[in-house]
Amino acid sequence: MAVFGGKRQRRTRAGAAGGKGAGATGFRRFSAGFRPGNSGFRREAAAGGKGTGATSFRRISGGPKSGVWDPENTDGEVWTFSVRAFELPLPERTINVNYDGFAEDVRVGDELLVDGGMARFEVIEKLGPDVKCCCTDPGLLLPRANLTFWRDGIIVRERNAMLPTISSKDWLDIDFGIAEGVDFIAVSFVKFAEVIKHLKSYIAARSRGSDIAVLVKIESIDSLKNLEEIIRASDGVMVARGDMGAQVPLEQVPSIQQKVVQLCRQLNKPVIVASQLLDSMIEYPTPTRAEVADVSEAVRQRADALMLSGGSAMGRCPEKALSVLRSVSLTIEKWWREEKRHETLELQGVSSSFSDKISEEICNSTAKMANSLGADAVFVFTKTGHMASLLSRCRPDCPVFDFTTSTSVRRRLNLQWGLIPFRLSFSDDMESNLNHTFSLLKARGMIQSGDLVIALSDMLQSIQVMNTLRKSHSSPCHVILNEMIRCDGARTFGTLNLKEDSSVH
Repeated sequence: MAVFGGKRQRRTRAGAAGGKGAGATGFRRFSAGFRPGNSGFRREAAAGGKGTGATSFRRISGGPKSGVWDPENTDGEVWTFSVRAFELPLPERTINVNYDGFAEDVRVGDELLVDGGMARFEVIEKLGPDVKCCCTDPGLLLPRANLTFWRDGIIVRERNAMLPTISSKDWLDIDFGIAEGVDFIAVSFVKFAEVIKHLKSYIAARSRGSDIAVLVKIESIDSLKNLEEIIRASDGVMVARGDMGAQVPLEQVPSIQQKVVQLCRQLNKPVIVASQLLDSMIEYPTPTRAEVADVSEAVRQRADALMLSGGSAMGRCPEKALSVLRSVSLTIEKWWREEKRHETLELQGVSSSFSDKISEEICNSTAKMANSLGADAVFVFTKTGHMASLLSRCRPDCPVFDFTTSTSVRRRLNLQWGLIPFRLSFSDDMESNLNHTFSLLKARGMIQSGDLVIALSDMLQSIQVMNTLRKSHSSPCHVILNEMIRCDGARTFGTLNLKEDSSVH
């Protein structure tokens, strides 16, 4: 989410999980978790999200979840974990588990961890669908908590192999999302890239011409085994650290987060760091200093977006939690630019076609030029959003304003680092387009007279360069605009670059 005020545009995005605080002013990305009986809320969320930027429907599937609401437990208490369907309210000291094979898989002596260790229980007796457990480490049991069980110090993972990534109910939820025109569908507990490919094919068949993006949640050991293939097949990634911490040793979570963030950057996929950000703000108006350091580390890793979970879904101070994300992101990014901490990560090429390689080189050069010359902004006039995405991958110091005629492209670009997208109608006269965008941004206080701007476009259909670069290249590459422009209209200089072939996309 960008915070506008002179040149203080924040590059790292902020998002929120749906709940009582999700309607707080300022959220540009919104995630609604599917739960039974909340179709009215989901429909309202979809409609509300379309007015603010982008809506993501996030499904929780593929792992046992506990169905309790904020009960506190004490050491030595005996609780019942059951797969039976109960009428609400649940019986006293009873936790409902949504994994049917739970009672069969668990053994007496196993250790149950709620949300990666927020509370611990030891299995003492099995009675049909009920499992009696003694609390050994009391804590707060939150709704939809993740449940894992350990045997002899090792997590029991056989259950994940038994569970489908997308259940029959999930397909109904996906149909709902397609019908409502959501921007993103996020899939939990993905084990193989084929799941993502299958879902994309399904979306394409059910909604021809749809531009729904598929995100994956990296939150299990199974995901890590096929990490690169899964990321390549997806349109973006969420690092769900809470569920991840329930399946791997806690000390490994930071390195896994950094690995996923860097790999997504290399593969040009937006990445969201989520789960347990500012979790103390569920109850308190001020976060811990360690939580602030956690947020700043995600910003320094150059993640595209940060996502609140409990703080917005059920927290007492959702607006304050968002304010903390804003202020920390602004401060760290400002420090990063002032200290001239430019990227040490060497980006590998991600393009396969010759035209895409040209676009990639243009964007790499533009980012370096913008940083070297201290440009105040980069303008990207784009049809598909691909060139804007490539420029975001380079993480230039200045804000990148993207102009497109497509509403879906504008909404999708909201997720990516440093991009500030607008939907505009273009004329055939590029000079007129530039003047229109200058006037628009000056009126909003985003640029001012005298600012130095680099302008790119992948939309011009003008001069062709047939064999200048490579004789074997048969399809033409069009010259694009790449100029350094003063906001008052005076050109400083112009350079010749090539346009990506729009037919590739």
